[in-house]
Amino acid sequence: MFNAKVKSEILKGIIDVTAPLVSEVKFNITSKGISLRAVDPAHVAMVDLEVEKKAFEEYKASEMELGIDMDKLGGIMRLSSSGDIVSLEYDETSNRLIVRIGNLVRKMALIDTAGMPDPKMPNLDLPAKVVLKASEINRGVRASEAVSDHLALVVDKDSFELFAEGDTDTVNLKLPKDLLVSLTVPSKCKSLFSIDYFSNMIKSVKGEDPISIQLGNDNPVKVEFDIADSKGHVKYLLAPRIESE
Repeated sequence: MFNAKVKSEILKGIIDVTAPLVSEVKFNITSKGISLRAVDPAHVAMVDLEVEKKAFEEYKASEMELGIDMDKLGGIMRLSSSGDIVSLEYDETSNRLIVRIGNLVRKMALIDTAGMPDPKMPNLDLPAKVVLKASEINRGVRASEAVSDHLALVVDKDSFELFAEGDTDTVNLKLPKDLLVSLTVPSKCKSLFSIDYFSNMIKSVKGEDPISIQLGNDNPVKVEFDIADSKGHVKYLLAPRIESE
């Protein structure tokens, strides 16, 4: 059984976090809430998402897996307005997810989850951790997109720095410690990442909301933030690009 009602903004938030990386997702449904974990087709990035039961207006569920086409769900949700309450119901007889927005009903075929992987979240020892406002890093990433296809993230004991270098132009965003929410750095760390992936990972976080970034030297980056009015949490991992000599 799965029967839930949720604000459209919260469901759109789940889609915004997931759809840029993967088009097909296995939702793990329990009585306590919804979770998913997926790796993109290129095996460059992973998303791990949990949304608690209390993020929903109504929520009744037994343990099950639902294979969701995120592009289809995103298409339905584009028809919703801010403030709409979306009803989600699993129809066991037809193996469909019934989505209701006002007087609109969409019965969506589900994907067989049998072949979907269950990726494990690697236990990485990333020494540096910085927490900063979403608006600050989003500005730096947007500027970098016009210059290059990759960016460097650098942290030392005094600052966080984002740097992108193209054929002719460069972008640099440097935030001293007093402009950061927090900074934990045993020694200087630097890694290089794809801008496209990194941009997709952080663009759903708005304004003053905090983003946590964990780094090492030429290690993956771990990005974390809350969603669903702080009743949900997202973790991303992104593999580094190794600089050629």
